[in-house]
Amino acid sequence: MHFPHHHHHHDGRGFGGRVFGPRGFGRFGGRHGEGRPEGGRRRVFDSGELRLVVLKLIADEPRHGYDVIRAIEDLTGGAYAPSPGVIYPTLTLLQDMGQIEEAAAEGTRRAFAVTAEGTAHLDEKKEEVAALLARLADLAAMREKTDGAPIRRAMGNLKAVLMHRLGTADVTRETLHEVAAILDEAAQKIERL
Repeated sequence: MHFPHHHHHHDGRGFGGRVFGPRGFGRFGGRHGEGRPEGGRRRVFDSGELRLVVLKLIADEPRHGYDVIRAIEDLTGGAYAPSPGVIYPTLTLLQDMGQIEEAAAEGTRRAFAVTAEGTAHLDEKKEEVAALLARLADLAAMREKTDGAPIRRAMGNLKAVLMHRLGTADVTRETLHEVAAILDEAAQKIERL
């Protein structure tokens, strides 16, 4: 495993761009080699860690699979949402291990509740659980820095202005070059901050 040193990055790349990077920049974590934990969207946790996080969330309150996904997404400020393809097998495994059980069904949706065994397991792993929740909070903090509301607003505004200005019939090559120069200048100023 080659990834503990990535925690020292404060530029967002330490987590691999695909956890919350804009879609077009999906691979900027990949320069360290694909397939390692920082390379893939689902590798924020390994399966054992994810199992503990899911168990903890269900211990907090009975939840459906979908609620678990939403809860993890909320804890990371939207930075990471595990896919149903990862969450549902995790729930099945926790059930097979006797750590969660189906709560009283409402309709066809199955909510899961923690069992005494699950509670005992969480107790044993208290420190690891705390560390995992801290990791989720770190992702949220990183998301906040890289995707704060003022930046989102400014980026949205820039996109609207560009589409409006470049969408008019009288756009010349000169205009395109001028716009590009303004954007390049902004990029350089930001880099120097």
